[in-house]
Amino acid sequence: MTHLQACFLNIFKASSLLILLHYPAMVTCECTCEVEDLEHGKGEALKFKLGSILSILVAGAIGVSLPLLGKKIKAFRPENDIFFMIKAFAAGVILATGFIHILPDAFKSLTSPCLSQNLWGRFPFTGFVAMMSAIGTLMVDSFASGFYKRMHFKESKTANNTDEETAEEHEGHVHVHTHATHGHAHVSASPSEDLALSELVRRRIISQVLELGIVVHSIIIGISLGASQSPETIKPLMAALSFHQFFEGLGLGGCITQAQFESASMAMMATFFSLTTPVGIAIGIGISSIYSENKTTALIVEGIFNGASAGILIYMALVDLLASDFMSPRMQSNFRIQLGANVSLLLGAGCMTFMVKWA
Repeated sequence: MTHLQACFLNIFKASSLLILLHYPAMVTCECTCEVEDLEHGKGEALKFKLGSILSILVAGAIGVSLPLLGKKIKAFRPENDIFFMIKAFAAGVILATGFIHILPDAFKSLTSPCLSQNLWGRFPFTGFVAMMSAIGTLMVDSFASGFYKRMHFKESKTANNTDEETAEEHEGHVHVHTHATHGHAHVSASPSEDLALSELVRRRIISQVLELGIVVHSIIIGISLGASQSPETIKPLMAALSFHQFFEGLGLGGCITQAQFESASMAMMATFFSLTTPVGIAIGIGISSIYSENKTTALIVEGIFNGASAGILIYMALVDLLASDFMSPRMQSNFRIQLGANVSLLLGAGCMTFMVKWA
């Protein structure tokens, strides 16, 4: 070995010794700093989570309550032209929520590299779940409507037969059952009354199924927000969810108003909607220490529920909220309402789509 090589070897040994002596201190220092930053981030994140509970609760409660106060606020009465435009805007928000926010999240969860690619990577489970939930919503819609119509038809037929028997027994004199004389009637409803009742039943089914889809999505997104430990993620999500909850509540409140439920039922449905996302956030806060978005179970559960709620919301927005109003004789015969509703739909969908930049 030459003198020059010996010098390089000694320098290398000395440098290695210094690095080894200094490295543990560096690691200890870095770990301590990371722990401190993490603890600080958790404390700051908790403040935003508690703020988001209040913000989303208030936004949802105001949104769902406005249409229910239609007797006092003229614009929110179902017979008012502006109601169509407000409802179209809310439907656009719900439609964009399903397509732009929930469905991509479901795809992201169920195509994650953390899942087994032999099972989850070879079949489009997200699209399948969304499709089946939309079909399931259609079936519930159809069977429930048919069930209530058959019940009404059976009651009408029974009442009609009773009236015929009574008429035969009292043959020879006039005997009419009316509200004025006996306080009740046993005659079958007229075709117009049948149509009105059928429409009312359908609107009640629509409002209940729509709330179901919204509740599923709200719980999932609430848990995701509550379990997050990043203030940078929570802050924009809080603003986006408050906006989304307000207009989603507006659409649901419009459906509940048109369904003409009793006051107690309306209050119960409105309260249930307002509390779902805040309750989801509270659950997320409670499980944040054990919850991990990259765990297999969490990815599968989130992906399936998001896919299902996306299918429900897309179906409800297109079929029950938009098609029923846009194809109604009142809108078809009035170009001003038709144009306003189309513009409102595009604005609602556009605003919610724009929100994806922050959430």
